Amino acid sequence: MQRATPIRVFNTLTRRKEDFVPVEAGLVKIYTCGPTVYRYAHIGNLRSYLMADWLRRLLEAQGYSVKHVKNITDVGHMRQDMLERGEDKVISAALAEGKTPEQIAAHYTEAFMADESKLNILPAHEFPHATTNVPEMVDLTKMLVDRGYGYVVDGNVYFEVGRFSEYGKLSRQQSAGLEAGARVEADPLKRDQRDFALWKAAEEGRMLKWPSPWGDGFPGWHIECSAMAAKYLGPEIDFHTGGVDNIFPHHEDEIAQSEAAFGRRHVRYWMHGQHLLVDGLKMAKSTGNTYEVSDLEKRGFEPLAFRYLCATASYRARLNFTLKSLCAAQKALLRLREKLSHSDQRASKEGEKEGDRLREEFWGALADDLSLPKALAVAWRVARSGLPGTVKRELLMDFDRVLGLDLVTRMPSASAIPTEVEALARERDEFRRRNAYPEADAIRERIQAMGYEARDAKRGTALVPIPAWARTDAAISSSGDVDSLLNEPDAVDFTIGIVARRGCDELERSLMSARQWAGGISAEFVVVDNGLEDGCGGRLDELAASDERLHVFHADHFLGSAAGLNVVLKQARGRHIVTLDTSVEVKGDIFTPSRKLLEDSRVGIAGRWGVTSGDLRSFEEAEESGDVDAVEGYLMAFRRDLVKEIGLLDEKYRFYRHLDLDFSLAARTAGYRLVTDTGLPVARHEHLEWAATPEEERDRLSKRNFYRFLRKWGERSDLLVAQAR
Repeated sequence: MQRATPIRVFNTLTRRKEDFVPVEAGLVKIYTCGPTVYRYAHIGNLRSYLMADWLRRLLEAQGYSVKHVKNITDVGHMRQDMLERGEDKVISAALAEGKTPEQIAAHYTEAFMADESKLNILPAHEFPHATTNVPEMVDLTKMLVDRGYGYVVDGNVYFEVGRFSEYGKLSRQQSAGLEAGARVEADPLKRDQRDFALWKAAEEGRMLKWPSPWGDGFPGWHIECSAMAAKYLGPEIDFHTGGVDNIFPHHEDEIAQSEAAFGRRHVRYWMHGQHLLVDGLKMAKSTGNTYEVSDLEKRGFEPLAFRYLCATASYRARLNFTLKSLCAAQKALLRLREKLSHSDQRASKEGEKEGDRLREEFWGALADDLSLPKALAVAWRVARSGLPGTVKRELLMDFDRVLGLDLVTRMPSASAIPTEVEALARERDEFRRRNAYPEADAIRERIQAMGYEARDAKRGTALVPIPAWARTDAAISSSGDVDSLLNEPDAVDFTIGIVARRGCDELERSLMSARQWAGGISAEFVVVDNGLEDGCGGRLDELAASDERLHVFHADHFLGSAAGLNVVLKQARGRHIVTLDTSVEVKGDIFTPSRKLLEDSRVGIAGRWGVTSGDLRSFEEAEESGDVDAVEGYLMAFRRDLVKEIGLLDEKYRFYRHLDLDFSLAARTAGYRLVTDTGLPVARHEHLEWAATPEEERDRLSKRNFYRFLRKWGERSDLLVAQAR
């Protein structure tokens, strides 16, 4: 293709769009920071690889020869004591699974390649592994030492940041206090806290180590990319891509060591993809909100639906991922293919002229900093236009060289209809022939429940399979998907709310016991299926069908503990709200004593269990009834008006720990007492959320929530009961 439209890209280094001019005429060299292969890549990781793929496809479509390198990090960078605590992810994962680091890295590398293939990401021309390029890393480190940029301490080699005057030019970050952003722990051997490790001495017992002039050791994190980029692409390259979280310290340090070693510019254009968010938070293993390609496939989605979704937003904009948005992307992709397949095959000169104008607009959009949303809009205009089918097909096939959506080659395949579904369709046709429409409609619902849509056709009922992803429409993706009824008048005396993530039987035990003892009061039940395992949702729906007081909300994924409870609070119509954990079984009337406690306008929250504290850092469970500093979330009762006054729960608390403390202190801030009644007739069983979370993981999640709580409330000891007295 003739390069009629110059390519312009946003360069992170200069913070502006620039015309692309290659280092070598006709050849484009791209380096992409690849995966660390200790786990499966999540789709947040893969979004940045899609950006690099679209860039490469555009360059090749414009006639450039491209060499694309994507490294595979299969080296652990931490010391033995850290890996024994599970902090070196490659090695600790290998040890946990009884495999060698090489075996586990090979497994996850293969999985990564498969995921990229499913997303139509073109394979890089080179996938250099860190472990096979250690000699080059040693040579580069030696070069830096010889040039005065590196210094040696006890077998460790550090880059002296103060010697490189342009340090910070990519990230605009220079202060020594930024070390916390790195993946390496603070090292007392450094001359300056900004200095970073080029080579680390191997401690006793280390599995992965290599010889060097400074003794056995292993490379630092940043030196890998500099060494492999130089080896496979040369000292200066055109594009370096990655996610925005790579900017500092990784890419900043890469610039320093490469330019100090070779005395010239390292990269001409830096391109960084923004985060993929879930529920407004960055998708990350540490947050517990990740999806993998296999998760999408299990729900019936094409992986290419995710590729389409990413094309609807600029790579430099954050994209909030929900299953509903993926569902919309899947529908749109199928419609785009369908419009192409149903177009006629006429040809005309007028159509060719209009096609040329649309072609120019499409490639112009892509050349403007990979504006995929604008390019995709042009593709839709082609698909919806009155252009002859031959023109449409040629245009969309041309566009798909970059879009990579298989618009022409991949069409949905028909599947066999089960005989029992076909029998129901014939029965429905008979009812319709006799004008018995209520009976026919009832059969339509039965057919739909079996996973098929019954459509009226001239020859009788047509059966169309309902893909699993299409059922996502009925679920909620966030607490924002439900209306707030808080400003409506009270409709019942009590709303009993239960949010469940694990345990069908435990949920049913808690719900049924509460229903039993709420039989004589004006009450409703709001249950949130917060990403329960398959099968639980159907049981809940069956219960709801037989009890008009029961309202069930299904989440299409785990929303987080606070968000799940906010669904209850927003939908509650009771004057009083009681929230129950699924570990709690009601053994008697808890409603009368709870109502009596809340008749005191000074009481904000009542419950069975509570805690006290002297410093907001450590908490002790209260053994007697009375005032407490916080009511525990196993059972909390409060007036609905309290929510109007203090607001909903803080949805940053995805894990349940400390969420109840946060809500309790919000009530204390409004001047309310918090009380417990140890005589409330309830039993507490095993807490499934706690038991099902691995010890290291729950410690990490608990600490994350504790520090969030401490930042907010740590200086408010005046709210404590002991202080108030």
